[in-house]
Amino acid sequence: MSWQPISESKIWDKIICAESEMNPAQLRLWEVIKITPVKWQQSPYGNLGGGFWVVAILGQFVIWFNDIEDGFNVSSYEQYGFIKEYWCNQDELDLAVQSLLNCIQYGYSLPKCSAPIAGEYKDSIAKS
Repeated sequence: MSWQPISESKIWDKIICAESEMNPAQLRLWEVIKITPVKWQQSPYGNLGGGFWVVAILGQFVIWFNDIEDGFNVSSYEQYGFIKEYWCNQDELDLAVQSLLNCIQYGYSLPKCSAPIAGEYKDSIAKS
């Protein structure tokens, strides 16, 4: 079975389920920043699936669903419709909202996982 991009109905299922898991502070922020899901471009990782679903916008940041890694991410953007940064977190939506909430309240966000980095894998255990 080969990978298929997530459908709009499945992204709605994830959003509806996540809303019931949000705490009151997360839900208040979510109600302000959420948008109707729309596909935005991200190159090169989003090319295969026709982009990624963006579900919220706050200033120069978007919350989007990485259906390759099966998780929500927070990335910046400079031009509407184009995600600038690729992250491969496997976060639930409430955690992505919390990341933005942390930025607002404390000036920092939750850690992010980067895209694959080319190079040799070094196994430190094997050298022991």
